[in-house]
Amino acid sequence: MINSPVVKLGIVAVSRDCFISDLSLRRRIAVAEACKAQGISIYECSILVESETDAMKALDELRINDVNALVVYLGNFGPEGPESYICQVFGGPVMVAAAAEETGKNLMDGRGDAYCGVLNFSYNLGLRNAKAYIPEMPVGTSDEIAQNVLGFIPIARAMLALKRLKIISFGPRPYDFLACNAPIKPFYDLGVTVMENSELDLYAEYLKHNDDPRIDDVAEDMIKELGKGNKHSGILRKLAQYELTLTDFYENNLGYCKYAVFANKCWPAFQTTFGFVPCYVNSRLAARGIPVACETDLYGALSEFIIQLVSELPATLLDINNTVPYDMIDENEIKPYSKHDLFMGFHCGNTASCMLKSAQMEHQLIMKRNLEPNTDPDITRGTLEGQLRPGEVTLFRLQSTADGHLRSYIAEGDILDINPKSFGAIGVLAIPEMARFYRHVLIQKQYPHHAGVAFKHVGHALYEIMKYLGINDIAYNQPKNLPYPTENPFK
Repeated sequence: MINSPVVKLGIVAVSRDCFISDLSLRRRIAVAEACKAQGISIYECSILVESETDAMKALDELRINDVNALVVYLGNFGPEGPESYICQVFGGPVMVAAAAEETGKNLMDGRGDAYCGVLNFSYNLGLRNAKAYIPEMPVGTSDEIAQNVLGFIPIARAMLALKRLKIISFGPRPYDFLACNAPIKPFYDLGVTVMENSELDLYAEYLKHNDDPRIDDVAEDMIKELGKGNKHSGILRKLAQYELTLTDFYENNLGYCKYAVFANKCWPAFQTTFGFVPCYVNSRLAARGIPVACETDLYGALSEFIIQLVSELPATLLDINNTVPYDMIDENEIKPYSKHDLFMGFHCGNTASCMLKSAQMEHQLIMKRNLEPNTDPDITRGTLEGQLRPGEVTLFRLQSTADGHLRSYIAEGDILDINPKSFGAIGVLAIPEMARFYRHVLIQKQYPHHAGVAFKHVGHALYEIMKYLGINDIAYNQPKNLPYPTENPFK
């Protein structure tokens, strides 16, 4: 997929000048070798940092070698001033790691005291108002540190991308969906740029592509993708024209940013003006790495993009939509879940075809009821429908409150292989303790109906990214033995 940074890792070893420097060097080499054994490419900085002068030299070397994500490694206690300075000025994501002691046979000259050193490191990060990713177990053997580095890569990818992200929107939020509230200031606090445009701007761009010579090629590619699911081939040239409109706008409006996503208004005037619904095109862009959030949901687009960066799979945006009827539950095996753990995730047709069990071009039933109640579908054609692919799932959303405070939620579960017996891009999702999560997180904290959906368990990385970004309110689906603050203890 496009629209994602390439992480170039580096590792720099630090050493307190009263400790044996060779200890830190030897341990750094061991970590680099352990990383390479796991297929992780990592640049070893040749400078051992014992002073601020060393730190400046190391930073110069890292820049020359295009390192954009860094592991600061305490092979021994480490000098907290220089090492925290590196974190402050490096300019990219930084992970803190430290060496565990290796053997009880050499705790005289071979003891590094890095367990102690990380405490002072952390304290000095606070003094400098600097941020770093500190894993759950930052002190370990070379193999354990390599595992931490592996977990750091998706975190680094997300942090790099958010600094150069532009969210492009077309149209104001529909009046009936003010739930997708989008205070702008918190985006800029994260380093994200927002470019708002009108629906008229989008239509003007679309008209410029009326005779685009690439339309036939894009339409042919759609035919190949849809295969037997091509139920409305007569709409494909219009959809191809619209796809070219969005992709050209993406390429021509990045400016100083390197990555972009869309949050576009898709009803109620879209169908009568453009003559189709945009869902299938949105799904195709998502498959390429450019999520397009429905209903001008800016925070939905941001959430999808973060999911994509972490999972390296197309993300989607689904309504937390409806309950699963008990008779459907009785017809299917749902263990280890309970009936209250289940719900249906739905949207009109924005999910990439590769994330659907089966996909076909359809019309938007809800809109047809209103716009074309007594005729064959015409302007309501253009959705991509199918059952969501069974497997792992993570729900995630980063959202601003109405008064500009960022909060998020994360919940892992499964997409079940149950026929949803309904329309749209839809599936039966199972989240442990979903009913309690729904009541005491989603409702209680006033989240909108859209959830970002990852087709993989990526909760760990998402949680660490939220911490790195400074998000203090990170909710999750708590087990029964851990009640929510608003949960009534009297059952």
